[in-house]
Amino acid sequence: MNIETQVHLNRFHPRAYQLPICNALEKDHYKKLLIVMPRRAGKDIVAWNLMVRAAIRETAVYFYCLPTFKQARLVIFDSITNDGKKFIDFIPPELISKVNSSEMKITLYNGSIIQLIGSDTYDTSLVGTNAKMIVFSEYSLADPRAYAFARPLLNANEGTVIIVSTPRGKNHLYDLYEIASRSSDWFCYKLTLDDTQHISREDIEREIASGELSESFAAQEYDCSFEMGQEGSVYSKYIDKMRLDDKITIVPWEANFPVHTAWDLGVRDATSIVFFQVIGTAIHIIYCYENTSVGLEHYIKYLSSLPYTWGRHIAPNDIKVRELGTGMSRLEKAHQLGIDFLVAKNLSLEDGIEAVRSTLPKMYIDEKKCAPLVKALENYHYEFDSKRNVYSPAPCHDRYSHFCDAIRYMCISLSVLGKGSSPDELERRYRETVYGDTGLPAPFNDNRFNNDRYY
Repeated sequence: MNIETQVHLNRFHPRAYQLPICNALEKDHYKKLLIVMPRRAGKDIVAWNLMVRAAIRETAVYFYCLPTFKQARLVIFDSITNDGKKFIDFIPPELISKVNSSEMKITLYNGSIIQLIGSDTYDTSLVGTNAKMIVFSEYSLADPRAYAFARPLLNANEGTVIIVSTPRGKNHLYDLYEIASRSSDWFCYKLTLDDTQHISREDIEREIASGELSESFAAQEYDCSFEMGQEGSVYSKYIDKMRLDDKITIVPWEANFPVHTAWDLGVRDATSIVFFQVIGTAIHIIYCYENTSVGLEHYIKYLSSLPYTWGRHIAPNDIKVRELGTGMSRLEKAHQLGIDFLVAKNLSLEDGIEAVRSTLPKMYIDEKKCAPLVKALENYHYEFDSKRNVYSPAPCHDRYSHFCDAIRYMCISLSVLGKGSSPDELERRYRETVYGDTGLPAPFNDNRFNNDRYY
């Protein structure tokens, strides 16, 4: 192409409500932009075109990131807008040097590279890159570690991040929105259907009246409400009720009562531990802990660093499975390391979820020390199959499911654990654990004769 050829970027005409986004990037030179807008309001069209314009102006690498590589192809690379355009059509063809469809990589004549990637492969697709701009689209559904991984790259390169999404409850998008809305470093822009008016309110109300759309889903998708919780949520309405009843609050550790734990043991996934006390008929959740890529030794050493007097430690049924390499189960390994687990009853997932729902009203959860647990309970959800118009039979297995599994094992084991113990009985068990005081004659007061020890 002749370098003196004049090219007009006149294929994108921003709507009035999209202009502040364009001005924030190109006139006010913000490096961080967070855009929360309703469904079908043109979030991706404006973000894509801003990236294209930046790539034409400055030779560099530019990434457009969807939650998965497959979504990147469906939503951007192969997608066609309402007026029949493909996203690549917004780039004047005389500026394109080559297109690699398998890698979804577009190389411009000035040397810039625009590539579509998935946040599910952030640890490989972003390694060794020198990106000048990254757009995270549908960020509420993305792996939040992708942005955390990208931040050092962008900081080193004085790069720009644009995050566009609709809400999905109070998850990582909500956390980032709370930060961005209070920071002068961020251009934070949140609109509702009343602001954009790209779809008539009457159309949405007709869909709700016909049953095609639920009120909560409409509030989330078109009014950008973070309050409605994850559509298809398993526990969010119970958590909302707990907040109203002031049961998610400061929950002190009661030193006179033992602390029990419930575990979800991960192999490749996270291992999550919930710490709780049974006080009469109430369950006090006082702490939680989660880690990945470490063995049982780490968790048991971590427990030994805590000041609690231990009760029972609850584990899922698969702790009894023997490992192929050693022939030893994790139950046996834990015993060697000093913990004897109580194995939870092997109930169905549905029965376990019902046990959690019936137990949540009896719980008090520490708001600060158990914040990851509360977030997991709020965001644990059934996945929606848009083709069949039904929810999945089982909740989505994601980063929120591990703490929810631990709570489930806790709830299905409470009947074995507490047995309706009165405060006097709990005090007796506490004295037995700490002092070896069983109330029996002295020769039997030794823990060696105690068949119901707490580890």
